[in-house]
Amino acid sequence: MSDKDDSYKLISDNRYARFQFEILETYEAGIQLVGTEVKSIRAGKVSLKDGFALIRDGEAFLMNVHISPHDTTRQTYNHDPRRNRKLLLHRDELRSLTGKVEQQGLTLVPLKMYMKRGWVKIVIGLARGKKLHDKREDIKRRDDQRDMQRAMKTQ
Repeated sequence: MSDKDDSYKLISDNRYARFQFEILETYEAGIQLVGTEVKSIRAGKVSLKDGFALIRDGEAFLMNVHISPHDTTRQTYNHDPRRNRKLLLHRDELRSLTGKVEQQGLTLVPLKMYMKRGWVKIVIGLARGKKLHDKREDIKRRDDQRDMQRAMKTQ
């Protein structure tokens, strides 16, 4: 197996964020974790649904992402499920994100979490909130696609 292998194992996908927000750009970031968090992530016990990212003092933090405590670990060694976790981004990425978030009023939303070459990675998206009519259009388009697929399948 080569060192440049781009395969990864998907842990969690935030489909709700793609419905609620219009994703403008995506960034891949590392995440600073403690040992029991990694065990829970490998078991797939992660929820990105209510999560978001903030930039404070030149550092990015992942907030409100739920990583369940590990089952077989003693409670005193376990982690807080909703603690703030530092995101590991390049300095130039942080600078550009800071400008876009502060000036344009955009939001940073976690889109997916995966394991890549043994490291936990997270994709965060620079997002703008959708209006109600945009969400309705998405629902209508999805229903139309589903109807077309059904019609093609029966023929």
